[in-house]
Amino acid sequence: MLAAQYRAFLETHALPIEREFLHRPFRELLPQLAALRAEAKRQELWAPHLPKEHGGLGLSLPEFAEISAVLGESPIGHYLFNCNAPDIGNQELLLAHGSDEQKARWFAPLARGEIRSCFAMTEPEFAGSNPVWMDTRALRDGDDYVISGHKWFTSSAEGAAFTIVMAVTDPQAPPHKRASQIIVPMDAPGVVFVRNIPVMGEQGSDYASHAELRFEGVRVPVTNRIGDEGAGFALAQERLGPGRIHHCMRWLGISERAFRMMVQRAATRELSPGEMLGQQQVIQHWIAECRAEIDAAKLLVLDVAHRIEREGSHAARDGISLIKFHVAGVLQRVLDRAIQVHGALGMTDDTPLAYWYRHERGARIYDGPDEVHKSAVARRILAAAGMRKPSQRDG
Repeated sequence: MLAAQYRAFLETHALPIEREFLHRPFRELLPQLAALRAEAKRQELWAPHLPKEHGGLGLSLPEFAEISAVLGESPIGHYLFNCNAPDIGNQELLLAHGSDEQKARWFAPLARGEIRSCFAMTEPEFAGSNPVWMDTRALRDGDDYVISGHKWFTSSAEGAAFTIVMAVTDPQAPPHKRASQIIVPMDAPGVVFVRNIPVMGEQGSDYASHAELRFEGVRVPVTNRIGDEGAGFALAQERLGPGRIHHCMRWLGISERAFRMMVQRAATRELSPGEMLGQQQVIQHWIAECRAEIDAAKLLVLDVAHRIEREGSHAARDGISLIKFHVAGVLQRVLDRAIQVHGALGMTDDTPLAYWYRHERGARIYDGPDEVHKSAVARRILAAAGMRKPSQRDG
């Protein structure tokens, strides 16, 4: 029932402006989108992931996963209901670990949709696949931290009110306890917005963008630190568990929409008088393969969501890695086949397929590349089977 309400909202309000989203800068759509976000609140569909006492619907992770798949069918679906990345991850982080002051100043307006946020972790000089290796420093100076460093692919930084910066606070500590997460207002002196990074030729704007930032002696109070000093990596891992569920279900929503578009095109496109594209055996095979892959992937993601809900992200870490690379692969294959079936039309922005193809290629890279997740799972499987580490070999 709830999923049907969200689908009806998207069909009524989001799909009619989708073409504008594909052809105009995001910032130009902000007045229209603000009106639609207000309508989402009026219909009591706002923030399905947040507890009711914070203005949300109080859905569990598996329940929200089902809704996320529906919202993923539109490029602006999650944004309209305030459950879009990176805001959703920052909301969950602040709700679980923020101080009362942080919740009042940053979480509450973020939950109400009055401000946006971003998350600054990745650095251009260091491999993003190694989250404990970074150069950004937060040096203690009395009751303040002074932050200096270089970040990029800080999604949605343009127009954000604050960012959560991952910075080294103790370079002498063990690798997984060197960094902390610190709230930095985006208008603080020393925060330098360098640029929005073009992604396959598209620079983007406002929420729909990825920024390069520099922090040049940015001074913030120690009270802006989230959790204990040195807890940055642990908080990041906790944030990424549910975050990967969010991503995977959004990807399955994209896959579902692309699949429907592919089927409709195959069923109605004539190759010659009386000969339909869908009569080609290779197209029929693609349709069958996509249907199987999407359905199987959804069951796998929901199974992992239930396990996170029962046992926590650490216990579900193998499943989280499995869905991260597997669903990203399903998404890429479905999009590629859908574009192929659409022919030249699939390469244009007359449909959302090309947009998704450009922007979701990163699914196999961000939040851990495929290869890192595959190796992590395989190592634990092999260790359980008794494989010894190289240092344990005889001789």
